[in-house]
Amino acid sequence: MLGLGAAGMAAAPYVQNGIDSFLGAAAGKDPTGVTGLLPNSSGFRYYSVAASTPKKTEQTYRLTVDGLVDRPATYTLAQLRSMPQTRLVRDVQCVTGWRVPQTPFEGVQLSHLLALAGVRPSARAIRLTCFDGTYSESLTLQQAGRKDVLAALKMQDKDVPHAHGGPVRLYVAPMYFYKSAKWLSGITVTDRVQPGYWEELGYDVDAWVGRSNGRSDTPTV
Repeated sequence: MLGLGAAGMAAAPYVQNGIDSFLGAAAGKDPTGVTGLLPNSSGFRYYSVAASTPKKTEQTYRLTVDGLVDRPATYTLAQLRSMPQTRLVRDVQCVTGWRVPQTPFEGVQLSHLLALAGVRPSARAIRLTCFDGTYSESLTLQQAGRKDVLAALKMQDKDVPHAHGGPVRLYVAPMYFYKSAKWLSGITVTDRVQPGYWEELGYDVDAWVGRSNGRSDTPTV
């Protein structure tokens, strides 16, 4: 019995990794969000609003910055990695209620990418699009300029996995997690806020944790 118990304990991490991999793969093909009801070992839930999401690799990933800018650009993953990186460790709060404490994210400050592009005086906001072909988000230009808003390349000190929006996802530390768009592929500077996917369905556009969506969660800053 002791031998079986020890064997079970030794196998547990591999079993959990298998479950996590299964949930991640299933979520990528589950537009219903049902897989999001099942936790993985990190405490996160998997959500996808698209029927399926293609995987991007080191060779195929691109992030475009365009719109009301003087210097539109398209970046590879290698180019993003060569830029100054910022590491943040904050709680993650989902608007559905679950919370993952002290989660490290690391990446390029969105303000750095906007500075490289040269934002025009008429700009007021940014629209963020994703390579799942469905999801979108928005931030005011002031929000996008915060030091705790990243194009994140790492999550929990590892490359952001596909199931969590890799290879690059948005991370907006002080806002509910739906603002941290997965599978980030486009940053378009605009003259007004254009509500994102969930905001079109009734979620708050300004999604400060504890001060929006009728919730009173402890802020994540």
